[in-house]
Amino acid sequence: MTESHAPSRIVSLQPSITLTLAELGALDQLVACTKYCAEVCPEVVERKVPLVQDSWTAQTEQITALNPTLVLASVPYQMESLSNILKAGVAVVCLSPRRLADVYADISLLASIVGKRERGGELISAMKVEIDDVRVRAASLPKVSVYCEEWGKPLIQSQEWVAELIAIAGGRMIGAPGATVTAEKIREENPDVVLAAWCGAGDRVPLKKIVRDRGWQEMVAARSSRVFCINDELLNTPAHCLVGGLRAIAWALHPDVFEKPAGIRGIEAES
Repeated sequence: MTESHAPSRIVSLQPSITLTLAELGALDQLVACTKYCAEVCPEVVERKVPLVQDSWTAQTEQITALNPTLVLASVPYQMESLSNILKAGVAVVCLSPRRLADVYADISLLASIVGKRERGGELISAMKVEIDDVRVRAASLPKVSVYCEEWGKPLIQSQEWVAELIAIAGGRMIGAPGATVTAEKIREENPDVVLAAWCGAGDRVPLKKIVRDRGWQEMVAARSSRVFCINDELLNTPAHCLVGGLRAIAWALHPDVFEKPAGIRGIEAES
């Protein structure tokens, strides 16, 4: 799609989409997004972009009142909510990334939709260069076992793209990506490093509390103070910001090789 024929009134229902539109220079086409988008993309606040419900709780009347030409959504979403938007006569594109390859493909698709294909290609290339740099630097380092969770009650392990990032950084993610697990099982696995990036929690995961309440005090990760909180958006938002998540993981696994980036906090930092 050329820029002149790109949809001029887009509603974004997911932070990953809004961040990608911002990076593509396409926020002029955005007429609404969610409060979660505003939390990670200050530009929409500066532009005073109206806020709507997200992919899970999307309200048809709220969206159609904005006269959009396209609604962009991504997992997790409720098909009933999105089908109601379709029934109201508004086009909807739904994304469902699982792996890094899907993230690249989604960026390419969004770039095509908004008429920014060249910029999309540049963004993907830049991501791959930074990711490959970490991969090369970590290739000969000792492998580190890692438990990484995206939610704490119940314990839900991080997604498949996070497992890929951990592998790139020289680690091995224990368990199955996206699966529910028990504190007892993780204690048995006894990982070298524990990472927590709770959806919607920003950097507010209470590390000392979860170690205490789960009986993890004697795990290798706890005894060596290798329990970390990584900002939610760096691991749970499948967009270019995953590069920041990779840097955080790389430092957590190999602090003697990688510099500490923004967006990660260790358990020893808690009062």
